[in-house]
Amino acid sequence: MKTQHFPYRLDKRWSALFFALGVGKDDGVTITDKGELIATFGLFKVKTTLTNVDHTEVTGPHRWYTAVGLRLSLTDDGVTFGTNHHKGLSIAFVKKIPRVMGFRKHSLLWVSVADPEGLAAAIGK
Repeated sequence: MKTQHFPYRLDKRWSALFFALGVGKDDGVTITDKGELIATFGLFKVKTTLTNVDHTEVTGPHRWYTAVGLRLSLTDDGVTFGTNHHKGLSIAFVKKIPRVMGFRKHSLLWVSVADPEGLAAAIGK
C-alpha cells in the first residue's frame, strides 16, 4: 500500500474560520504505507492505526452549523473536522482515540474530505 492523502473540500464562505483554526490546503486525511490514519485540521491532529477503524460511512448533506469547524457531537463523543456541509466520511473506532477537545476520548471522527468515497475505499472498511 502506498501513502494516500485526501484533502478537505474547503468552502470559501468559511475562510476566516479556517484561517483562525490554522486550517489550510495541506490539511486532510492521510493513509500511510505503514497502516496509519492521520487527520490534520490546522493545529489539531488525530492519529491511529487502520486496524483501529471499525467502520466508515459516507454522510451528508448536513446543516452547516453542525458540520463546519472543529466540533464535538452533542449526541456522542465524536469530533468533527469540517470544512463544508455537503458530504463527508464518518470514521468509527474500535478503541477510542485520545481527545482532541472536550473532556472525553472520541469513538468517532467526521471529516469533510473532497473524496469521502475514495477515503472509505483506502481505509477498506
